[in-house]
Amino acid sequence: MKADPATQLRLLDLQALDTALDRLTARRRALPELAVIAETSAALESLDADMVRVRTEIADIGRAQQKLENEIELVRGRADRNRVRVESGQVTNSRELENLQAELASLARRQGVLEDEALERMEAVEALQEKLTGLAAEHERLAAELADAERRRDEQFGDIDTEATKKRSERETLAPVLPAPLVTLYERIRGSSGGVGAAALVRRRCEGCHLELSGGDLRAVAAAPADEVVRCEECRRILVRTAESGL
Repeated sequence: MKADPATQLRLLDLQALDTALDRLTARRRALPELAVIAETSAALESLDADMVRVRTEIADIGRAQQKLENEIELVRGRADRNRVRVESGQVTNSRELENLQAELASLARRQGVLEDEALERMEAVEALQEKLTGLAAEHERLAAELADAERRRDEQFGDIDTEATKKRSERETLAPVLPAPLVTLYERIRGSSGGVGAAALVRRRCEGCHLELSGGDLRAVAAAPADEVVRCEECRRILVRTAESGL
């Protein structure tokens, strides 16, 4: 393939633009804020689940507490009725009076057990409410951290995208003025060689694979016509001769 030396040097300009675009893409994907956002989002999801569990537990205890309160009221009401009967003197039968007094004692014990259980549930709810308050505070902190990371990400995305738009515009201007066969060859090599399709020969070293040309390869490149498109024998990239090639 033939291409005048000036055109081959412009191919290095195209490579520089593509390298810059690749670096911008890599930078966009590797922003530290992305890891922070992913980690913080996961932590927030976990907190959300924890808060739902705590609220559910509070609601469950609340329903159980209401049942206890209802039962306490029933026990208290029955005890009050029995106490009125005992204290009114309406019950004259000693056996019946004894049974009422025994039942009053039993109801008092039952009420005590229920009230102790109700107190335990109240304390459990208080502990859960305190836990929920802590979770909510942590959620608020993480949400602020996430918002800040997203703001920084968006700022950097904006800078990267602006630079990438500029580089793509330069590329779209340059690529069409180069010979189509040369660009096609360059693109094919670039696609299979880590994004580098053309490299300068600098001080007898290929800047693509960073290997120094052997004596025979160097003589072959030096002997090739200036408009001949030569390839590195090691990496097979297009090798562009420059004033610093050392030929």
